[in-house]
Amino acid sequence: MEIKNPKEAFVGISSVQNSVEEKTFLEGPQSRSKDFFFLIKIIREFVKGFRALHFVGPCVTVFGSARFKEDHPSYKLAREIGAGISNLGFTVITGGGPGIMEAANRGAKDVGGRSVGCNIILPQEQKPNPYLDKFVNIRYFFVRKVLLTKYSYAYVVMPGGFGTMDELFEALTLIQTNFIKRFPVVLMDKKFYQQLAEHIDLMAAQGTINEDDMNLLLYTDSVEEAVAHIKKNAIEQFNLRKKKPMKAIGILGESK
Repeated sequence: MEIKNPKEAFVGISSVQNSVEEKTFLEGPQSRSKDFFFLIKIIREFVKGFRALHFVGPCVTVFGSARFKEDHPSYKLAREIGAGISNLGFTVITGGGPGIMEAANRGAKDVGGRSVGCNIILPQEQKPNPYLDKFVNIRYFFVRKVLLTKYSYAYVVMPGGFGTMDELFEALTLIQTNFIKRFPVVLMDKKFYQQLAEHIDLMAAQGTINEDDMNLLLYTDSVEEAVAHIKKNAIEQFNLRKKKPMKAIGILGESK
């Protein structure tokens, strides 16, 4: 099959995978009006997310694959870590979909904790999982990534694919460059992340990152160790205390 526009290969394989609107936007400069109105839609997505998540409280974000089923060891581990995070008093926030996301949200509900999600709207129609107290549907990945970063004091990274790696390195880059504070980043499943750990060691040896940057990460298989690390480096480090909840303003579309 001939591809008339060479950027088709990078922008999207088919119209099923990408909306026409986003595909057009990513093909390069558009008319000023098209780019302006697309920007307005992005702003609306951010405002919708801010209003939906304004009262969720201090969160810990759990990243990971949407592909794991209930009987997968990583699903079970994510469910345990979700419960552990909730027992610390945090809200568990995920991408709101199936797999690891569902497991972490489910773990929060197992112990009566709070569970929220930022669900991405895909042509494949990813649906929010049933273990969410609140969720917001987001059209654009980068908006969703900002929301998952904005409300969190720690990040737990379960086994996952390209999207999980994108989220992991986004968080690390923001911490490394001091755009956000030095929040703990926990990678669960040492065997899965062994080669990544080796590559990060190589990066430090080659001088592309600082030696100290390696201390941003904790590799572990233990829920107890992960929870203790988050408690020490988030709750104690930033002196987190319960605050009186802010009042919701209905005219702004806010609700608790």
